[in-house]
Amino acid sequence: MIGLLEVAIVAGIGLLWFRVPFNGSGWLLMAGTCLFLLSALGLGLLISTLCRTQQQAFASNFFVLNPMFILSGFGFPIASMPQPLQWLTLLNPLRHYLIIIRGTFLKGVGVDVLWPELAALAALGAVLLTASVLRFRKSLD
Repeated sequence: MIGLLEVAIVAGIGLLWFRVPFNGSGWLLMAGTCLFLLSALGLGLLISTLCRTQQQAFASNFFVLNPMFILSGFGFPIASMPQPLQWLTLLNPLRHYLIIIRGTFLKGVGVDVLWPELAALAALGAVLLTASVLRFRKSLD
Protein backbone atom coordinates (compact mmCIF):
# COMPACT_ATOMS: atom_id res chain seq x y z
CA MET A 1 0.00 0.00 0.00
CA ILE A 2 2.89 2.33 0.76
CA GLY A 3 4.38 1.75 -2.69
CA LEU A 4 1.08 2.55 -4.37
CA LEU A 5 0.71 5.70 -2.29
CA GLU A 6 4.24 6.79 -3.21
CA VAL A 7 3.54 6.26 -6.92
CA ALA A 8 0.36 8.32 -6.61
CA ILE A 9 2.24 11.13 -4.84
CA VAL A 10 5.08 11.16 -7.39
CA ALA A 11 2.60 11.05 -10.29
CA GLY A 12 0.66 13.91 -8.72
CA ILE A 13 3.81 15.99 -8.32
CA GLY A 14 4.78 15.24 -11.91
CA LEU A 15 1.37 16.31 -13.15
CA LEU A 16 0.81 19.39 -11.01
CA TRP A 17 4.26 20.79 -10.36
CA PHE A 18 6.30 19.72 -13.41
CA ARG A 19 3.28 19.68 -15.75
CA VAL A 20 4.18 16.32 -17.27
CA PRO A 21 1.25 15.29 -19.45
CA PHE A 22 -0.57 12.09 -18.52
CA ASN A 23 -2.04 10.60 -21.68
CA GLY A 24 -2.86 7.06 -20.59
CA SER A 25 -4.98 5.11 -18.18
CA GLY A 26 -4.43 5.55 -14.46
CA TRP A 27 -5.82 2.05 -13.86
CA LEU A 28 -3.25 0.58 -16.23
CA LEU A 29 -0.46 2.46 -14.46
CA MET A 30 -1.66 1.18 -11.06
CA ALA A 31 -1.97 -2.38 -12.38
CA GLY A 32 1.61 -2.21 -13.68
CA THR A 33 2.71 -0.72 -10.38
CA CYS A 34 1.10 -3.58 -8.44
CA LEU A 35 2.85 -6.16 -10.63
CA PHE A 36 6.18 -4.34 -10.23
CA LEU A 37 5.76 -4.13 -6.47
CA LEU A 38 5.03 -7.87 -6.31
CA SER A 39 8.21 -8.54 -8.28
CA ALA A 40 10.23 -6.23 -6.04
CA LEU A 41 8.73 -7.83 -2.95
CA GLY A 42 9.60 -11.29 -4.26
CA LEU A 43 13.18 -10.21 -4.96
CA GLY A 44 13.55 -8.65 -1.52
CA LEU A 45 12.14 -11.72 0.20
CA LEU A 46 14.42 -13.99 -1.81
CA ILE A 47 17.47 -11.95 -0.85
CA SER A 48 16.44 -12.00 2.80
CA THR A 49 15.99 -15.77 2.81
CA LEU A 50 19.41 -16.30 1.24
CA CYS A 51 21.24 -14.16 3.82
CA ARG A 52 21.87 -15.08 7.43
CA THR A 53 22.25 -11.57 8.87
CA GLN A 54 20.84 -8.13 8.21
CA GLN A 55 24.28 -6.87 7.17
CA GLN A 56 24.54 -9.59 4.53
CA ALA A 57 21.10 -8.63 3.25
CA PHE A 58 22.12 -4.95 2.98
CA ALA A 59 25.31 -5.85 1.10
CA SER A 60 23.47 -8.26 -1.20
CA ASN A 61 20.84 -5.61 -1.83
CA PHE A 62 23.58 -3.20 -2.94
CA PHE A 63 25.09 -5.74 -5.34
CA VAL A 64 21.69 -6.66 -6.81
CA LEU A 65 19.91 -3.30 -7.07
CA ASN A 66 22.74 -1.26 -8.60
CA PRO A 67 23.15 -3.53 -11.64
CA MET A 68 19.36 -3.72 -11.95
CA PHE A 69 19.17 0.07 -12.09
CA ILE A 70 22.00 0.29 -14.64
CA LEU A 71 20.45 -2.43 -16.82
CA SER A 72 16.91 -1.03 -16.62
CA GLY A 73 17.21 1.40 -19.51
CA PHE A 74 16.73 4.42 -17.25
CA GLY A 75 20.25 5.81 -17.47
CA PHE A 76 21.53 4.09 -20.60
CA PRO A 77 19.51 2.96 -23.63
CA ILE A 78 19.11 -0.81 -23.78
CA ALA A 79 19.63 -0.75 -27.55
CA SER A 80 23.20 0.52 -27.06
CA MET A 81 24.12 -2.35 -24.71
CA PRO A 82 25.85 -5.51 -25.97
CA GLN A 83 23.43 -8.23 -27.08
CA PRO A 84 24.01 -10.55 -24.07
CA LEU A 85 23.23 -7.67 -21.69
CA GLN A 86 20.11 -6.84 -23.67
CA TRP A 87 18.90 -10.40 -23.09
CA LEU A 88 19.79 -10.12 -19.41
CA THR A 89 17.64 -7.00 -19.07
CA LEU A 90 14.57 -9.12 -19.84
CA LEU A 91 14.94 -10.57 -16.31
CA ASN A 92 14.87 -7.11 -14.77
CA PRO A 93 11.42 -6.06 -13.48
CA LEU A 94 12.45 -2.38 -13.52
CA ARG A 95 12.99 -2.50 -17.29
CA HIS A 96 9.41 -3.64 -17.88
CA TYR A 97 8.00 -1.14 -15.38
CA LEU A 98 9.80 1.77 -17.03
CA ILE A 99 8.26 0.80 -20.37
CA ILE A 100 4.83 0.78 -18.71
CA ILE A 101 5.43 4.20 -17.13
CA ARG A 102 6.61 5.74 -20.39
CA GLY A 103 3.78 4.13 -22.31
CA THR A 104 1.03 5.30 -19.98
CA PHE A 105 2.37 8.72 -19.07
CA LEU A 106 3.83 10.03 -22.30
CA LYS A 107 2.44 7.90 -25.13
CA GLY A 108 -1.02 7.05 -23.86
CA VAL A 109 -0.89 3.47 -25.06
CA GLY A 110 -3.18 0.81 -23.67
CA VAL A 111 -3.14 -2.82 -22.67
CA ASP A 112 -3.02 -3.90 -26.32
CA VAL A 113 0.54 -2.51 -26.53
CA LEU A 114 1.74 -3.04 -22.96
CA TRP A 115 0.50 -6.59 -22.41
CA PRO A 116 3.97 -8.16 -23.01
CA GLU A 117 5.43 -5.98 -20.24
CA LEU A 118 2.53 -6.74 -17.90
CA ALA A 119 2.87 -10.47 -18.63
CA ALA A 120 6.63 -10.32 -18.03
CA LEU A 121 6.13 -8.55 -14.69
CA ALA A 122 3.46 -11.08 -13.68
CA ALA A 123 5.74 -13.99 -14.60
CA LEU A 124 8.76 -12.49 -12.82
CA GLY A 125 6.66 -11.74 -9.76
CA ALA A 126 5.23 -15.27 -9.68
CA VAL A 127 8.67 -16.87 -10.05
CA LEU A 128 10.35 -14.64 -7.47
CA LEU A 129 7.54 -14.95 -4.91
CA THR A 130 7.34 -18.72 -5.39
CA ALA A 131 11.10 -19.11 -5.04
CA SER A 132 11.17 -16.94 -1.92
CA VAL A 133 8.26 -18.82 -0.31
CA LEU A 134 9.86 -22.19 -1.07
CA ARG A 135 13.19 -20.95 0.25
CA PHE A 136 11.50 -19.56 3.38
CA ARG A 137 9.83 -22.91 4.08
CA LYS A 138 13.20 -24.60 3.78
CA SER A 139 14.79 -22.16 6.22
CA LEU A 140 12.10 -22.89 8.83
CA ASP A 141 13.02 -26.59 8.92
